[in-house]
Amino acid sequence: MASKPIIGICCRMDIDGDQFYLRKQYSEAVYHAGGIPVLLPLISDPEYSNSLLERLDGILLSGSNSDVDPHRYKEDPIPQIGSIMTRRDQTDWNLLEEVFRKKVPLLGICFGMQILNVFLGGSLWQDIPTQIGQALKHSQRGLDEYKSHTIKIKPHSLLHRLAGQDEAKVNSFHHQGVKSVASNLECVAEAGDGVIEALELKEEDHFVLAVQWHPEIGWNQDPLSQRIFSEFVSAASGVRR
Repeated sequence: MASKPIIGICCRMDIDGDQFYLRKQYSEAVYHAGGIPVLLPLISDPEYSNSLLERLDGILLSGSNSDVDPHRYKEDPIPQIGSIMTRRDQTDWNLLEEVFRKKVPLLGICFGMQILNVFLGGSLWQDIPTQIGQALKHSQRGLDEYKSHTIKIKPHSLLHRLAGQDEAKVNSFHHQGVKSVASNLECVAEAGDGVIEALELKEEDHFVLAVQWHPEIGWNQDPLSQRIFSEFVSAASGVRR
């Protein structure tokens, strides 16, 4: 029997810096898609990331309770920016170095999409409500499973194949977003206000998909979420080391 791919999922860190943690849905979604989830503590040592990527078959960059340091895309912070966790930023950065060096399959979610874009040379809106006129509400309140707005999906993209249609409704828990897209990424979904909702790598031989919403929330009741995780785990199955 073929062994299941091992998927590393980055943890969050509490504000006091004493605990690593992650909501259970990330691991459950990966496991039910056929992968073996492994939670990754935030250790910002390049040797740690190098050693991990010798053993892991895929990386999931999770959401975070922090914002990407704007100095990484050559901006100073505006007053509305949230907390900055340099340990989270640097750990993800080191993992991304190895992901692209070894062409390891990658799924980015929320913060994970944002830091991927910055890593590859793109930039972010530091605060959507104050920097984008007539923006939708991208930081919803209420039930996590509630799908608060519609996204338009680009035809012929991987996401379009997974969705099977031009539009989808998604949840939304972010106040930052992608501003300029990195040159080797492609925007494949947008909200009605133009905020970028999904990115794919232009290189077809390397699976990289990133979404601004949280497909792990309510994954067991949402076909698109299930297909996203299944496609990611399937790609990771092909790089067994």
